[in-house]
Amino acid sequence: MPIEVNTPDELKYQFHPTQGACFTFKVRAPNDAHLALTSQPEEADPIYEIFIGGWSNSKSVIRKNRTKPDVVEVETPGILNAGEFRGFWIRWYDNVITVGREGEAAAFMSYDAPDLFPIAFVGVCTGWGANGTWLLDEAQCAAAPPVAMGFSAPSSFGGPGTWVPASNGEVPPNALEGGVDGSEQIYVARAKYEGALIPGKLVPSHGCVYIPWGGAENPVTEYEVLCGASGTWVPVSGDGIPPNCVPAGESETGEPLFLGRASHDGTVTVGKVQASHGVCYIPYGGEELAYSDYEVFVSQ
Repeated sequence: MPIEVNTPDELKYQFHPTQGACFTFKVRAPNDAHLALTSQPEEADPIYEIFIGGWSNSKSVIRKNRTKPDVVEVETPGILNAGEFRGFWIRWYDNVITVGREGEAAAFMSYDAPDLFPIAFVGVCTGWGANGTWLLDEAQCAAAPPVAMGFSAPSSFGGPGTWVPASNGEVPPNALEGGVDGSEQIYVARAKYEGALIPGKLVPSHGCVYIPWGGAENPVTEYEVLCGASGTWVPVSGDGIPPNCVPAGESETGEPLFLGRASHDGTVTVGKVQASHGVCYIPYGGEELAYSDYEVFVSQ
């Protein structure tokens, strides 16, 4: 159930614990809905602040350590409303902070934060003449499993599980099964390719991960495998990606990419979902194939 929080016109954060890498909420306010991402329940550095509907509800910003200039500033006229709740999400993954509207997978604000610290609390407040009512949905995240001997330290994943580096067809313990090709199990993996970090399918007998990019099925022998993840595959169409769907990579232009899969020619094949395209791209038979009806992986 959502947690209802009321914030007066005083720019004083009320902090709430969070786990994982996605914070979803609704807020009813005329302007200036402020959020703080911190490692402790206090307004102290290091801190990232997100102001939605500031400057008389005309623009939104991301600010680092309470200093100007703002690291991101976008025009968002009328983004808040004093008479109705407006929903939003904030994600932090792979050292990127993104902010988006409920029902929209693409962010309207994004910031590359190479020194991003562990975020354990989110603070909310209102000010500059505004009171606010918030409905908070604080995502919870399971602890990551230990790293198996013989594999490198895992990289962070914005939900249950970790991305474990591997190569040449290796399958780390607790790898997430994503599909099948004939009698062979396919696993969820990702790899760097052409300046992007792209989800794809690991086919152990082929010794590689296949990445959908540029209209082709591209083999990559060094990759990361999603291990120890818990979640479910949810059917969607077009760009209807659930707000709690955690990104698993990003395009060469910085757009979040999600884990998807589709049925093709008797297989269930893992690929990438790019919300702005409204499809899931899967690698198969040397080609990059697009499906508008597919499944996305939603972590629990």
